[in-house]
Parts: sequence; C-alpha cells; structure tokens
Amino acid sequence: MRAEKRKLVGFTLMEMLVVLAIIGIIVGYVGPRILGTVDREAPKIAATQAKLLRGAIENFRLDVGRYPTTQEGLAALITKPSDPAIATRWRGPYTDGDVPMDPWKNPYQYSVPGMNGQPFALYSMGSDGKRGGDGDAADIGILPPG
Repeated sequence: MRAEKRKLVGFTLMEMLVVLAIIGIIVGYVGPRILGTVDREAPKIAATQAKLLRGAIENFRLDVGRYPTTQEGLAALITKPSDPAIATRWRGPYTDGDVPMDPWKNPYQYSVPGMNGQPFALYSMGSDGKRGGDGDAADIGILPPG
C-alpha cells in the first residue's frame, strides 16, 4: 500500500501562459478606455484644485491680513514667511503637503491682481501649458488681466 502515487498540485507552464495572455487582452482592451476617461476629466480636476487653492489663499489672507505677493507665490501657503511681523500671524501650512501640480503636471500660476477687480489670479494653463486655448487647452481658474 505504500506504492500510492503522490499527486502533484499546481499549475503547468501552459496554464500560466494562457492566464497571462487573457490578462494581457483584458488590459489592452480596458486600459485605453480608463486612460481616456482620466484625460476627459482633467479640466474638472484642475477647476476643483483651483477652488481648493483659492480657499487656502483666502485662509492665508484671513491670518496674515493680505494676499501672498506675486513674488511669494503659492509657496507662501506652505512656507512660513521670513518677515517676523507676518510670521507671527501665519498659521500654515494652508495645504496638505506641497502645492499640487495641475493634471498636466504644470504648476498653477499665481499673480496679483486678477482680472475684473479680482484681488489675485490663480489658474492652470491647460493641457498645452500656454495662455489661451480651447477645450482642454483652455485656461482654468481665476484669470489674470489681459
């Protein structure tokens, strides 16, 4: 009775290759659809991030008594000012972590003043990284004058 055969449990190389081929086909079919959705959502993501950054800038103004200067830029939201009179009122950082990049991996633009009487401009230059444009290349946020 000791002559029983041991049954090996596992997958053969052929079974593994078939499974990998099926996974590759699924990824090849579904992957572009998912990436296309992310690209279509990028302007909405940029608008949402610009609104969140606007809130952080407003919180900075409430604490410090003024908006960050163009020279300070958005870095003022995460770095304590060197001026002692302002540093005592600064309650930052005003963002979680670093200031985010826009969905196209470009920095958000900030300057003082903004357009139409706005106290500041805060915007993404869109997918092309240039002022102006249409569609996903359009500027998004609170725009600067002219």
